[in-house]
Amino acid sequence: MKTNREVLILTGMSGAGRSTVAHALEDLGWYVVDNVPAALLPALVEQANASDISSMAVVVDVRSGRFFDDLTASLNKLSDGSTTHRLLFLDATDQALVQRFESTRRPHPLQGTDRIVDGIARERVKLEELRSSADIVIDTSNLNVHQLEKRIGEVFAEGHSVGIRINVLSFGYKYGIPVDADLVLDCRFIPNPHWIPELRPLTGTSNKVSEQVLTSEGVEEFIASYVRLINQMVPGYIHEGKKFVTLAVGCTGGKHRSVAVAQELATRLSATVGSIPIDAKAVHRDMGRE
Repeated sequence: MKTNREVLILTGMSGAGRSTVAHALEDLGWYVVDNVPAALLPALVEQANASDISSMAVVVDVRSGRFFDDLTASLNKLSDGSTTHRLLFLDATDQALVQRFESTRRPHPLQGTDRIVDGIARERVKLEELRSSADIVIDTSNLNVHQLEKRIGEVFAEGHSVGIRINVLSFGYKYGIPVDADLVLDCRFIPNPHWIPELRPLTGTSNKVSEQVLTSEGVEEFIASYVRLINQMVPGYIHEGKKFVTLAVGCTGGKHRSVAVAQELATRLSATVGSIPIDAKAVHRDMGRE
């Protein structure tokens, strides 16, 4: 039998950071649905209760026009049922909102042919009752994107540590360095298994090649020192709001050395640094291209 899930309703002033918060919740493992007509909210929650979705956030705002007016009635229906829900309202000062709209050169959804401040004023009146009934109100006036993401992590991680994902990507230099690499590690100092006839047709995923590569002189110290370096960087990455890192590991063809080292790095990096969990996985871009 499925249990009812907790549902977070995300709303607030336009320009206050709903998109940033929605992305931050997705990073925390929430299932996020954006710009849903309010009248459809009870049916959406019912579907979530019948599924394996553990945490769902629904973004509802004035972009949905007249459909937004149904939000209060929909929230009342949720309250009358057994669904646990919370209402998160994002707010900011008029000055902060005006600056944000001007910087993006986008009109406020309610300004029409008037000024931005007129649209903001109309929205405040429209959302006044909703703000007063919110479970959580976050003022984003003085928060940058990273600070807002961190704040959401503190409020909604619900016992789960905010972690980091590391994509350990093996590649061949002859095919070019990956353009999305944050860090590049060169394995071409390791003796090449390509020149050992029985190992040439194999890849770095095989035990024979992996053992040959990882037991070569200096490799153990090389990998261990790089793991320590990444572990030292992780807290700083989290502090700066960077939760995804691509570590590119290269050799000549991307078949033997880089594959074996990438596999080993992913295994060793999948741990916890302090209270920060690291989810690392190896991906092999060029294996099989030769």
